[in-house]
Amino acid sequence: MGILIKIHESYRKIVAVSDSNLLGKHFTDGKLQLDLKESFYGGQECNEEKAIEIMKSNAFDDATFNIVGKESINAALKVGLIEKSGIIKIKGIPHAMSLI
Repeated sequence: MGILIKIHESYRKIVAVSDSNLLGKHFTDGKLQLDLKESFYGGQECNEEKAIEIMKSNAFDDATFNIVGKESINAALKVGLIEKSGIIKIKGIPHAMSLI
């Protein structure tokens, strides 16, 4: 399993990070939903080391991060983008957002 990263350019960068095995899936838990559309999350597939490098380099660019999946969340924790207290689970899938 790998990590997908897609960088969307807007007035600020939006960095979508997800575990590759979750792409195209939809999860609903009460009022909470995760929809891992390829158009948003379908980016470059990389290993954890490369994902950490990309996340670190974008952390200094006033970026917003949307992170989904166990492997992706673990990488973001290693970078320091998120804290464990900021992680929610939707149908058991960890999700976090970070605004730098």
